[in-house]
Amino acid sequence: MGRSGERQDVATRNGRRSGIVYVQLALGMIVFGSATPVSKLVTEAMPVFVGSTFRVFLGALVLAPFAWSAREAVTRFERRDWLLVCLIALVGMFGFTVAMLYGMRMITGVAGSIVMASTPAVTAAGAMLIFGESANWRKLTAIALAVAGIVLLHAGGSSAGGSGTMASSGGGGGLVSATMLGLLLVFVAVCCEATYTLLGRKMSRDFDPRLIAFAAAAISLPLFVPFAAWQWQDFQPSQVGASGWMATVWYGAGTLALGSLLWYSGIARTQGSIAAGFMALMPVSALVLSYVLLGEAFRPIHLAGFATVFIGVLIMSWEHARAAAGRS
Repeated sequence: MGRSGERQDVATRNGRRSGIVYVQLALGMIVFGSATPVSKLVTEAMPVFVGSTFRVFLGALVLAPFAWSAREAVTRFERRDWLLVCLIALVGMFGFTVAMLYGMRMITGVAGSIVMASTPAVTAAGAMLIFGESANWRKLTAIALAVAGIVLLHAGGSSAGGSGTMASSGGGGGLVSATMLGLLLVFVAVCCEATYTLLGRKMSRDFDPRLIAFAAAAISLPLFVPFAAWQWQDFQPSQVGASGWMATVWYGAGTLALGSLLWYSGIARTQGSIAAGFMALMPVSALVLSYVLLGEAFRPIHLAGFATVFIGVLIMSWEHARAAAGRS
């Protein structure tokens, strides 16, 4: 075989490897996006803390073999590293899951997907506030669009959210709509997810991200168990249908474990500037699957809110790609 043939074979192999990496990145974002509509199915099937416990247990179980292969790195954990992992477990696992599930009980999957799409912008805001990262027009524009999209969604009232029923806010006797409370709780989940991302990014410089994800899930499990035991008396496993169990299994083994494995496997084998371009698939996946899995009706306010936030997602993807290209 001549040199030209050898070069062609190398190019073909490289092309196939790149294709596999792109599939991993795309599937990782699609799986992450499915978490929003699936979380609503979980809340309809069982109490929040019972579903949360199943989620982190199944996620840790799937991640365990991959964490085991990187177990020697645990011996290098310093006190500061353990504190970071515990904080990720408290905020990124416990806080995120509880806020997400309680919030999704009050709003539609589509509304939750639009709020969750603000995650890149909120993460950028957190990086600027906590770690002192520099601001630029791309980050500030993405943050402004995320806020505008959520405001549009809230302005749509019950048609954008859910039942529109009223819930007491306590104390002063004021009333807060269930939709507004649900949107607020999902936004709290977004803030928890942003914290998970920022702290995880900091630890991933020295440790395997899959090890960090497993450790956070395993450490958070004892936090869920007492609350799950308290709610177990109101839980009838025999009354949960096949779809409810499938959603619960996927919420843990899929969105927590498989999504992490696909994304981190892909991002480890390509440039960050390329991986950043796949971020836009997550909100699209969440929105589309909300219509498909939950059978929710389309409303114009959905398109207006999602389009506003999604433009911000694209701008943040551009910013991540630009920053990754600069580092390389």
